[in-house]
Amino acid sequence: MGFTDRISLTSSINLMQLTFTSRPWAELTTAELYSILQLRQEVFIVEQDCPYLDADDKDQVSIHVCGYDQGGKLQAYARVVPSQVSYDGYTSIGRVITSSLARGKRLGTPLMEEAIKVCLDAYPDYDIKISAQVYALGFYQKLGFRVVGEEYLEDDIPHMAMVLKHD
Repeated sequence: MGFTDRISLTSSINLMQLTFTSRPWAELTTAELYSILQLRQEVFIVEQDCPYLDADDKDQVSIHVCGYDQGGKLQAYARVVPSQVSYDGYTSIGRVITSSLARGKRLGTPLMEEAIKVCLDAYPDYDIKISAQVYALGFYQKLGFRVVGEEYLEDDIPHMAMVLKHD
C-alpha cells in the first residue's frame, strides 16, 4: 500500500468544518501570526503548564498550516519545518495543536493530513520526522508514523521520535 493509500485527504465526520491555508512566514499577516502565537501559548504554555521559549527561530523558515472555522477563527495549527532545521535528512511537522473548543471533534486527523500533504508537496525527497508526546503515539501511528528510538523528555513531557516514510 502506498503512502497516499494510507490517508484520505478529506474528512466528513467532523462536527466542525475547517478551511485550511498553508503559508510561509513571509506571507503571514500580522493578524494570522498573532492568532498562531496566541493559540500556541494558550495550549502549550498555559494549559500544559509548560513554560518554554516558543519563539525558536524555526517559524521564519517554516510553512504554517492553519485550520479556520466558518467564522474565521483559528482552531487548528501545525508547522512544517524543512529538512536540516529540526532533523538532518528529514522534514518535520511540529507545534501540532487544536484549540480547546475544537478538541473532541476529530480535527487532528484532517490537520495532520493537510500538514503531511504540505510536506510532501514542498519537500518530496524527504521522509517526515516528528517528536510526538507519548500519549498521542496511537494517533500518529494511525497516520502511518512509526516509532524510532527511545522515550525522552522534552520540556518535562515524555516524547518519542516517529518517522513517516513515503513510498
